[in-house]
Amino acid sequence: MSGSPSLGRRRLLGLRKPDTPPPLRPPWAREDDIADRCTRCGDCLTACPEGILKVGTGGFPEVDFRNGSGECTFCGDCATACSKGVFAAPDPDSAATPPFAALVSIGASCLAEAGVMCQSCGDACPERAIRFALVRGGAPRPSLDLDACTACGACVSVCPADAIAIHPLEGAPA
Repeated sequence: MSGSPSLGRRRLLGLRKPDTPPPLRPPWAREDDIADRCTRCGDCLTACPEGILKVGTGGFPEVDFRNGSGECTFCGDCATACSKGVFAAPDPDSAATPPFAALVSIGASCLAEAGVMCQSCGDACPERAIRFALVRGGAPRPSLDLDACTACGACVSVCPADAIAIHPLEGAPA
């Protein structure tokens, strides 16, 4: 028997492959609180008016921006619906309690980076955190303002090349 669990065991135990990034959890939910307190009741999933929460690995809630409206509005309904204390108290007016501590990236499959005219992500971004710089003789290239980005996911669902990814920072609120 080898030292690492097989893919079948990983699925059974709810483990990720080592090179797989952790899932993005609902806003204001920490990974350790999910593991310790979440009963997998689904109350947060049904409370989400945007429909972006899904049952993920091990039955725990995950964000999937390709579901529902494709964008988190940070309404806090998921946190309010949870009776187990999985979510930190959301304060939409406070920068001290960010909904997501996440890394947003635009990957190599981006059409604009390949010279194809596309600005879908920039058009969808409510914070205007994705801007396009003009390039002589080519399509404008995207640049991401991480300070303005809220990781709401509006850019993810509209990207025709699936080039935008949002992953939680390790050890931070998902």
